[in-house]
Amino acid sequence: MSTLAILGGKPLRTRPWPRWPIHGPEEERQLREVLHNPSGWRFGPKTEEFERRYAAFQDAAYGIACANGTVAIEAALLALGIGFGDEVITTPYTFVATTCAILKVNAIPVYADIDEATGNLDPDDVERRITPRTRAILPVHVAGLPVDIDRFETIGQRHGLKIVYDAAHAWGSQWRGKGVGAYGAYNTYSFQASKNITSGEGGIILTCDEQLAEMARSYVNCGRRSGGGWYEHFLVGANLRMNEFASAILLAQLGRLEEQTLRRARNAAALKRLLQGMPGIRVAPEDPRVTRRAYHMFQMRYDKEHWKDLPRWKFISAVRAEGVPVIAVWPLLYRMGLFRQDPPPRSCPALWLIPPTDRQDYRNLRLPNAEKLSDETGFWLLQSNLLGDESDMRDVADAIAKVRDNLDDLLAADIAPDPSSKAWGPAQSARS
Repeated sequence: MSTLAILGGKPLRTRPWPRWPIHGPEEERQLREVLHNPSGWRFGPKTEEFERRYAAFQDAAYGIACANGTVAIEAALLALGIGFGDEVITTPYTFVATTCAILKVNAIPVYADIDEATGNLDPDDVERRITPRTRAILPVHVAGLPVDIDRFETIGQRHGLKIVYDAAHAWGSQWRGKGVGAYGAYNTYSFQASKNITSGEGGIILTCDEQLAEMARSYVNCGRRSGGGWYEHFLVGANLRMNEFASAILLAQLGRLEEQTLRRARNAAALKRLLQGMPGIRVAPEDPRVTRRAYHMFQMRYDKEHWKDLPRWKFISAVRAEGVPVIAVWPLLYRMGLFRQDPPPRSCPALWLIPPTDRQDYRNLRLPNAEKLSDETGFWLLQSNLLGDESDMRDVADAIAKVRDNLDDLLAADIAPDPSSKAWGPAQSARS
C-alpha cells in the first residue's frame, strides 16, 4: 500500500490535465476578419451570426448577445417588468451573480431549498414560498444538469409567474430532446473564462417570444428599438452589448461545442462506472427527461460516515495532493456579508427601503439540504478535466481509492487544509 502524497508519498498522477481554454487557428481567422472589417468592431455581422447560430443550437427563436452572464439575467428581469419590492424565488446554491442581478433591479431574492442529490432548486419548496409579491422564479441548471423544467413550467402557469432559467452551465443541455433554451420566458448564458464555451467574458439571452426578445434587446442596446434611429431611445437601457471580437471567438468556440459536449458526457459516464460501489461517494442521479447534459462540473457527494468521520476538507486535500484537482462547492449566498448587515446596504434599495417587518429574514434562514451539500457533502471536478480520456477518469477513481486505502493514516495526520478544500475561493483555478 503506497503512502499518500499528502503524507510524503509519491503522487498518483503528475502529468497535466487538459488545458482550458482551447483555442487555435479558427479563432485567429475569425479575429482577423473583424480586425480588417471596415464596418467597425462595436456590433455587426459576427455578433448577429453568433446570435442566430447559438439560438438555433439551443432550439430558441431569438438570441440577444450581451457583455456577460450577469447582465443577461438583469436585462431579462427588467424586460419582464420586475422591479422595486418584487420577489424573485431563486437558489442560494450558485454563484453570486444570480442574486446580484435580482438586487440590481431592486427586487428581493427569496431563497428556496435545493435537492441535495442534484444541487438544483426544489420545486416543492419554491411553491411553498410563493407570496402575493412573487413575480418570477429564477432556477439555475447547476453544473449543466437541467432542473425539473416540467414542474417549474407548471408552477409558473398555475401562479401566473415568469420563469427565467439561469443556464450559465447548460450550453448543450437538452430536456426531452430540446435545448433548454427553448423553455421559459428567458434563458441566460455566460461565456466567462471558465465556461464550456468562452470569449473571456460574454453572455446571451435566449427566448422564443418575439416581443420579449425586442424588450431584452432594447435594454442591452441603450434603450433603442429595432428599426429606430441611433439616437432614439425608448426606455432606460444601458450599453451591455457584446463586441465583434468576442463574437468572433465564440463562433470559433461554437464549432467545437458539440464534440466537446459529447466527450465530456462520455468521460462522465466512464467516471460514474468507475465510482460505482465506492463507499461514501455518490454522484448525481440520472433523469430520463434529460436527453443531453453539458457537464460544467462533475458533481460528487462525500458521506463522511462511510469514511470514519474524516472531514470533507481533509478528504479533498488528500485527493488533490494525488494530482486530481477536485474542489469544494459554493458557500451559500444567504450567509454572505451582504445579507448579514443591519440595516442592509443602501446600494440595495429593495433591501434597505422596505419596512423591516416585510424584509426577508436571511440571518435566520435555514435550508437543510443546501446547508448539507455546501457544508458537508458536495465536491466537484471541473469541466476541463472531462476533456481527456478514460485513463484520466481512472486516475480520479484511483486517487479516491488510494485515499480510502490509507484512511487510518490520514485520520491520524496533523495537516493544514488546502484553501480549495474548504470553499470556492481565490485559490481556485477557475471562478463562477
